[in-house]
Amino acid sequence: MNDEQQSLLLNSSSRFSPPQGVKLSYGTAGFRADASLLPSTVYRVGILAALRSLKTGSIIGLMITASHNKVSDNGVKIADPNGGMLSQHWEPFADALANAPSPQHLLVLINEFVAKEGILMDGVSHAEVLLGRDTRPSGDALLEAARQGVTSIVGAVATDMGVLTTPQLHWMVRARNKGVQASEQDYFEQLSSSFRCLEDLIPAEKSKLDGVNNKVVVDGSNGVGGVKLKVLRSLLNALVVEVRNSSEDGGVLNDGVGADYVQKEKVVPHGFDSKDAGIRCASLDGDADRLVYFIVPPESSGRIDLVDGDKILSLFAIFIREQLSFLNENEGIKNSHQARLGVVQTAYANGASTNYLKQLGLEVNFTPTGVKYLHEKAAEFDIGIYFEANGHGTVLFSESFVGWLEARTKEISSGSKEGEKAALRLLAVSKLINQAVGDALSGLLLVEVILQHMGWSIHRWNELYHDLPSRQLKVKVADRNAVITANAETVVVSPPGLQEAINAETGKYHQGRCFVRPSGTEDVVRVYAEASTQEAADTLSNSVAKLVDQFLGLGSS
Repeated sequence: MNDEQQSLLLNSSSRFSPPQGVKLSYGTAGFRADASLLPSTVYRVGILAALRSLKTGSIIGLMITASHNKVSDNGVKIADPNGGMLSQHWEPFADALANAPSPQHLLVLINEFVAKEGILMDGVSHAEVLLGRDTRPSGDALLEAARQGVTSIVGAVATDMGVLTTPQLHWMVRARNKGVQASEQDYFEQLSSSFRCLEDLIPAEKSKLDGVNNKVVVDGSNGVGGVKLKVLRSLLNALVVEVRNSSEDGGVLNDGVGADYVQKEKVVPHGFDSKDAGIRCASLDGDADRLVYFIVPPESSGRIDLVDGDKILSLFAIFIREQLSFLNENEGIKNSHQARLGVVQTAYANGASTNYLKQLGLEVNFTPTGVKYLHEKAAEFDIGIYFEANGHGTVLFSESFVGWLEARTKEISSGSKEGEKAALRLLAVSKLINQAVGDALSGLLLVEVILQHMGWSIHRWNELYHDLPSRQLKVKVADRNAVITANAETVVVSPPGLQEAINAETGKYHQGRCFVRPSGTEDVVRVYAEASTQEAADTLSNSVAKLVDQFLGLGSS
């Protein structure tokens, strides 16, 4: 690192003193905290993003959001060249940067890391970082801190993409690195045109069956998603989208609204009541990377029927499996590609959904909790579908399968045969769904067009299976790292004897299932239990929580 670069870093970092007594850690969601604590961290993540761009020779994204957290919080995370999350290999460096106590310490860290990674800081190499923010009031000032961080690396430029959903920024990074147009308008155009293509391919005999209508009412969480959905709906003809709780409506972000609130509390969000009974309703989270649907019951209890991420996964899986079977049966398409379809869940997926998917003959895979594990596993298939119950998930198509579909659809003259239509539909799905990351807007459009294709109401969809009652608890422990799990966190390997005790307890309950896992963020062990009744699930979870306490609780140490 030359003198000019050192002086630039020392001068700019002296303007952003780290908060005293605060230690931040980069997790799945990046860094998150009260916004007042973040200027120094966001500035330093700007530096990291510029270095990541130099290292990879690609465009990197930096998003300022705290998703479903309260409005006074904010956060920052990196989008890697493929539009995915920051490489885990760089997370310890992110932690070290954020917590460096002084500009001098920061400089030493950067010098050591640049040398270890072989990053060329010659002042000639070019780096570019795309910046995005959600609608939080703290976003502007933090974006400026990020810009100063990026431009403190010689040769790095920061491009402000404006107020965006998190998935939009990830999509833009992926698109730019593939060499295609990547403005916000390009994003809207790709989603709307592929949606219209799928609409045009709906079988005439299936539309308007079973009480399906073309209206959906969407809770925008008083965040960025509602605003963007209003833009998107102007490009759609056949779908009527009513947006409530947009950030323009004066409500408070994530306060009694949004996918996280609806999914956890199972109650109607603000702005919805019994007059919405029976209508298809959906809810986005604060930065629009999660989506759940819900049904408001006729009586005014406030409770809802939740149609969660597991049900969204099931809907996508049914539709994609149907298209693949049309492809494989069709004689008109030669050299049929036997595509491998995989479904990926975590242990938190409701057991009823897993059983349903297996009964369909689908390959169901499990990974440890966390989007990075799900995404990685889904990428192993020609088509991989993953979702968490909280509504975060997407569909991944391998490049080779998309290439095969593109080649086949070019040969199609009329698209009149079912196998030809199936190829066109799958290609359209690959363009409609955001393959970089879970995206509530693209997910919403895919749900809507599949329901039209199937001729299903939300009630018909919700009846695919009935969730088993479940309960989640957490137990405070002296050291969460004393719990070691295997088999996608479903089996405790250590401490010895705990798994056997859990098995003995679980065996007492009809359809019982229970697992424990250490929290990633606090000294607690999380307990998840399912059984055929709510009372049984509650009792099982309490019994296993007591076992965890006996083996590991604060008293046992």
